[in-house]
Amino acid sequence: MLKLTAQPLTPEAFAPFGDVIDSRSASNSFPINGGRTQRHHDLASVEILGEGGRPMISIFASQRVQVPLQVDCLERHPLGSQAFIPMHGERFLVVVAPPGDGIDPDSVRAFVTDGRQGINYRAGTWHAVHSVLECEGEFLVVDRGGPGHNCDEQPVEALITLD
Repeated sequence: MLKLTAQPLTPEAFAPFGDVIDSRSASNSFPINGGRTQRHHDLASVEILGEGGRPMISIFASQRVQVPLQVDCLERHPLGSQAFIPMHGERFLVVVAPPGDGIDPDSVRAFVTDGRQGINYRAGTWHAVHSVLECEGEFLVVDRGGPGHNCDEQPVEALITLD
């Protein structure tokens, strides 16, 4: 069984898997609305692949998990990216592996967010299901809707802990 300790989420460490969505690390920001709003611009790349795909915005309400967390499956969405943005400061675990036809156990990584960070999985990135830590969480989700097979699953055996 693979044993991972979740590391703090940083844009650099997460780059092979997607984007960290966090206004504190945004380099491209500017004032709008007469100076009353600071726009943190273009924080993630939304990918919509395949014929008939369209962007979709949803809210997920996720139950909390216990740590150590037993992960028995990773999934991927080959036709589009998938972003999770916490709505109320929820910390969550992120377990990922690079895109590909299979999952190399040595490439699986685990991260923990600080509650203000969202993530955007690139199309095809393997990831565990949503795993909220302290309490039930609500997340704004941006992903692909439309025709086509857009969810693959593969079994894994991993145990995720925190420092």
